[in-house]
Amino acid sequence: MNDLTPPTPREDQESGARSDVISYCARRVLPVDGPSLEHGCVVVRGDRILAVGPTAVVAEGRRVDFGDAVITPGFVNAHAHLEFSLLRQPLGEAGLPFADWILEVLEYRRSLEFHPAAATLAGLKESVEHGVTTIGDIASCVPDLLFEKPPVGVDVTSFIELIGLSEERAASQLRRLDELEAPNIGTSSVRRGISPHAPYTVRGNLFEAAVRASKRLQLPLAFHLAESREELRLLDSHDGPLADYLGKLGAWDDAAIPRGTRPLDYLRVLQSAARSLIVHGNYLQDDELDFIGGNSERMAVVYCPRTHAYFGHEPHPLPKLLERGAVVALGTDGRCTNPDLNLRAELRHVAQVFPMLTPETILQLGTLNGARAIGLAGECGSLSPGKRADFLVFADDRQERNACAVVVCGDSPLAAVYYGGRRLAAE
Repeated sequence: MNDLTPPTPREDQESGARSDVISYCARRVLPVDGPSLEHGCVVVRGDRILAVGPTAVVAEGRRVDFGDAVITPGFVNAHAHLEFSLLRQPLGEAGLPFADWILEVLEYRRSLEFHPAAATLAGLKESVEHGVTTIGDIASCVPDLLFEKPPVGVDVTSFIELIGLSEERAASQLRRLDELEAPNIGTSSVRRGISPHAPYTVRGNLFEAAVRASKRLQLPLAFHLAESREELRLLDSHDGPLADYLGKLGAWDDAAIPRGTRPLDYLRVLQSAARSLIVHGNYLQDDELDFIGGNSERMAVVYCPRTHAYFGHEPHPLPKLLERGAVVALGTDGRCTNPDLNLRAELRHVAQVFPMLTPETILQLGTLNGARAIGLAGECGSLSPGKRADFLVFADDRQERNACAVVVCGDSPLAAVYYGGRRLAAE
């Protein structure tokens, strides 16, 4: 989408109407946490949703009518690495072995082309243009950037990335955690999170300290887990391509991870975090899926569909997770594995790979489930009274029978993005 300016809506100023209330009407409204509404409207006062329902019943104040359109909640991108947003194409090539791809990442981070601050801002702008109004970003280099100058038009949870497999490196990262003793005070649109990176980059004591900090400070925690077969082999037997890669870097410590470790061992520790996001989860086993499903009130899996396809992984256990009642959200990951930050493209990809899933289920993965994963279900992710007025308007000239399919499977343009009741337009 190149233009965020919506089709010119029809505005009716009713006599005696309250000037601080606006009703946004369309042929169909998708609250996500309730049934689709024919000829519905979202009533907004300030930055909050006042009511949602049939136009004839709840419309009040100034009325903005989008006509043949579909209104949905803003998208929630539960996992992104915005510091790679200046890349024009993914690193390496599709199907590259995971350890070889990591080397590409390290080389890029050391290059003169790596500008994490500028990339983060560019990534936020691109995200908003694609309808993302809430995002979880892993920040390895510039965790305070967004706190110093909060972005406009998007809610950001900035996860501080922790990497420390050796005792020395882990000790320095533990000191970073100590700096989080202060309350999680940010702006209304930026908050803190913690991200011990992955089993192969985080020593056990650092991982456990991060989980304790999450619980103590009530911060969400994101952890890459069961991402590749190489990772599982490293945990189990301390050998394989990932072990060789760490050995060449001089980063491997045989005492850092007990042999025979499984993702389930990490999940049991994560159970005590305030809220945990298991990123990728490509190779979770049945008992691990059961564990996640049984802890869905504070644990979620973030599936990154096009990144998963980029590496040519085996089919993702998404259907099995949903069968167990697990919360599954969607993420774009970063431009190091993805051509863009378009969450709607992730929805389309899920629809293609898992045709047995309904458009309603898929839309929830990219909206309400993302909010649940990050811990913001009371703030965004659905069109409900009291929540922030984040919503999208999609043209619906074809008037397809299934309104969710217009968003998930169709090519109808994204006509408008609203964040906190404010319409955003491309600069």
